[in-house]
Amino acid sequence: MNKPQSWEARAETYSLYGFTDMPSLHQRGTVVVTHGEGPYIVDVNGRRYLDANSGLWNMVAGFDHKGLIDAAKAQYERFPGYHAFFGRMSDQTVMLSEKLVEVSPFDSGRVFYTNSGSEANDTMVKMLWFLHAAEGKPQKRKILTRWNAYHGVTAVSASMTGKPYNSVFGLPLPGFVHLTCPHYWRYGEEGETEEQFVARLARELEETIQREGADTIAGFFAEPVMGAGGVIPPAKGYFQAILPILRKYDIPVISDEVICGFGRTGNTWGCVTYDFTPDAIISSKNLTAGFFPMGAVILGPELSKRLETAIEAIEEFPHGFTASGHPVGCAIALKAIDVVMNEGLAENVRRLAPRFEERLKHIAERPNIGEYRGIGFMWALEAVKDKASKTPFDGNLSVSERIANTCTDLGLICRPLGQSVVLCPPFILTEAQMDEMFDKLEKALDKVFAEVA
Repeated sequence: MNKPQSWEARAETYSLYGFTDMPSLHQRGTVVVTHGEGPYIVDVNGRRYLDANSGLWNMVAGFDHKGLIDAAKAQYERFPGYHAFFGRMSDQTVMLSEKLVEVSPFDSGRVFYTNSGSEANDTMVKMLWFLHAAEGKPQKRKILTRWNAYHGVTAVSASMTGKPYNSVFGLPLPGFVHLTCPHYWRYGEEGETEEQFVARLARELEETIQREGADTIAGFFAEPVMGAGGVIPPAKGYFQAILPILRKYDIPVISDEVICGFGRTGNTWGCVTYDFTPDAIISSKNLTAGFFPMGAVILGPELSKRLETAIEAIEEFPHGFTASGHPVGCAIALKAIDVVMNEGLAENVRRLAPRFEERLKHIAERPNIGEYRGIGFMWALEAVKDKASKTPFDGNLSVSERIANTCTDLGLICRPLGQSVVLCPPFILTEAQMDEMFDKLEKALDKVFAEVA
């Protein structure tokens, strides 16, 4: 066998690809990246791309932030690795737990570390199963989420994810119940107001709880804004309508802030943006600004006390990961939180969000854009064949994939999701870079819509 020579051929010979459109890959090949400069990435051929996807939502401080790199280097030199088992953990882990509770919406709480958001959601489910069983309610195991939600790729978190592609794995597992996606533009019925739509979803929730049995439901998980579902903010008043119902039936509420947390919506937490207080928060991605794989379960005071009681009864919590609370990851996270909150990144999101929306509003005047939606630095444009009827393009046209590929040719990275194109750039974006992003996107839209419309 002759060994392939080019970077692209080597990648395609020896690597498997996650969430990659294979027809596009076969036609266009792999983009192999060597390094980043601010919000740009550079490939092996020296070509620069403005990454309006922030890597995978997470590189919010760009790809070469010196402070984050220095924090990693310093901690590697000081103490390069450890765990959080057997009553031992690093000082960085202790400090990060203090910081996460301090910046959370909770007065007090506890933190448990994982390596990703998927693992954090999986861990939270196990925590709920564990504490309910310890409280004499082992039947409380069902998990409520929503269609189009994304909570991860482990067997449990993929079962929570309301996406049809998980059927290829024989998922969801039994006991995972999906409610209507709170996307009024797409799922509102003819003649139904947004207020009526929210009331219908609230009725559906209560009817589901009554049908399934409140004594069988372990918890309700929700992203404040659905990220990988296509950047779907909740319909107005959604959380205010459903939270009282969940409280009425004593169902814990978990805010999955893997994407929304640490500034993406303009506030530290998406639940703050949408004015609700959960019982626990799931964090990842922006937690380390993408500079280290880490996730965290942040428990509020009530769940902390209940879990502690359950643990004391059997003398341990039999769960964890080798790299849980990794000292380098925790050092980076402490710096990343400081960078986002105190070096002007969150402020930049709030300052430029109106400019972001204004450009999208202009683009949405096109006949083949059905809707623009989002908040802060997370937005999407929905492509449609017919605007009035909201009719999508034929799936065989792969319109959003074509738009994203054309953007790549122009030196812009954006993400296709369904028939949407998603923009979630790093928080360091300047006005000039934002204009560059939109100018390239509009050229791509002109080209693709001329071909398919």
